Amino acid sequence: MSIRGLKKKQPKTFKVKIVTVDAEMEFSCEMKWKGKDLFDLVCRALGLRETWFFGLQYTVKGMCTWLKMDKKVLDQEIPKEDPISFHFLAKFYPEKVEEELLQEITQHLFFLQVKKQILDEEIYCSPEATVLLASYAVQAKYGDYDPNFHEPGFLAHDELLPKRVLRQYQLTAEMWEEKITAWYAEHRGIARDEAEMNYLKIAQDLEMYGVNYFPIAQNKNHTDLLLGVDAKGIHIYSINNRFSPNKSFEWSAIRNISYSEKELTIKPLDKKAEVFKFFSSQLKVNKLILQLCIGNHDLFMRRRKVDSIEIQQMKAQAREEKARKKMENQRLAREKQLREEAERAKEELERRLFQLEDEARQANEALLRSQEAAELLAEKAQIAEEEAKLLAQNAAEAEQERQRLEITALKTKEEKRLMEQKMREAELIAVKLVKESDRRAKEAEHLKQDLHEAREAERKVKQKLLDITRLNYPHMVKYPQYSPTDTREANFDKGSIKLDLKDIDLKRLSFEIERERLDYLEKSRKFEDRLKELKSEIHALKLEEKQSGLYS
Repeated sequence: MSIRGLKKKQPKTFKVKIVTVDAEMEFSCEMKWKGKDLFDLVCRALGLRETWFFGLQYTVKGMCTWLKMDKKVLDQEIPKEDPISFHFLAKFYPEKVEEELLQEITQHLFFLQVKKQILDEEIYCSPEATVLLASYAVQAKYGDYDPNFHEPGFLAHDELLPKRVLRQYQLTAEMWEEKITAWYAEHRGIARDEAEMNYLKIAQDLEMYGVNYFPIAQNKNHTDLLLGVDAKGIHIYSINNRFSPNKSFEWSAIRNISYSEKELTIKPLDKKAEVFKFFSSQLKVNKLILQLCIGNHDLFMRRRKVDSIEIQQMKAQAREEKARKKMENQRLAREKQLREEAERAKEELERRLFQLEDEARQANEALLRSQEAAELLAEKAQIAEEEAKLLAQNAAEAEQERQRLEITALKTKEEKRLMEQKMREAELIAVKLVKESDRRAKEAEHLKQDLHEAREAERKVKQKLLDITRLNYPHMVKYPQYSPTDTREANFDKGSIKLDLKDIDLKRLSFEIERERLDYLEKSRKFEDRLKELKSEIHALKLEEKQSGLYS
């Protein structure tokens, strides 16, 4: 087979883009595919088994339309674009989300779509309910609240409240976040799927939940009513009130619904009841209304019948999955609790470790300080020891000096005593010398007097002798030669000798007196010098005593 033959056998395709609430996917579709083929491909890609709730929606000429399952994709009035865009959305809503939504993916897709409808104000919700719903949305997205991780401002980039609510109350973003966080903290321990289910259970009680609104008129000229189709039936609303219907037709009370051009007729099951007719703006609107009515009615009847084997299996699997998830969640919760306890214990241990490290650091610092103090003390001890040695040496020297001073003092005392004794002796000697000097002076005076008397006596004797000589021997004056035989002459010679001898004695006595006077002067001079020396020694001893007293 040639390559050209293979190319010819390859089917022609076209590209489509499927947009879900939170993702986008692209597929290549064969030209002959019907709507169901593309829908099944998307459901397989998503892992979705509860396909009866969903459909593929596209917009043409400003009107939202659902892709028909039994017709080829390219044969329907789809937009001419490449790739062709379809929105995968919930077409029909369950009456009780907790019982009917079995798969987690189904629940998640419904949660995202209903949340978007509330934020876009397609479903009205009171401000209090929006805060509670926002807290469940935050729980589904972020998990359990952790004040250490979820710091103020962590919701700044999340759209959680309708703009109508934000405009209605003059609150800052921080105030709204505080209100949402207060509820969010109460949802601790709730898993993501549980949080999403709680969100849907609150939302399904809202008046506009799951309702598709269409403008209608009771005549051809006015559009003053709204027709709503939901899982429970058909409702007629006034144009300004989408909350409380003026009239309702439950699916169980409707016998037939039909349309002819722009006219649509609702026949109640009670044949006596009035048939309700209304007009729409376009034929396509009637077709869309009829399509939604048929789908919701089928689901309504299906809920009231025994579940098919597939549904039973899915429910069993869902129960098993829920039980498994419950056990898993319990296990995870237990593990989380244990992990939190372990983390708290770890934090406690880390805190304790940090405390111990801090204490150890402080102890090390204290040890270092102690070591430094010990070193300083050692240095001080060494210095003190050296000072002690020096003091001991000084003390020894002082003791030696004291002993020396004592000895010196003793010597000084002894010397003082000796000096005093010498002084006393000197004083005695001085007294003796004074007495001796007085005595000698007196003797000298007596001697002088005696000498004077002797000289006077000698003079008198000489004068007397001279007188006698003149009287007895006048010729002796003329003749100086004497006769040796003359006795008188002999006596005269003897007297002369005696006079000469006496004169010699006087000279000798004078000489001795002069010599003793000189000796006395010499001794006095020496005694004065000795006294001066003694005074100097006494003055020096007094100075030494004063200095030794100050030194002690």
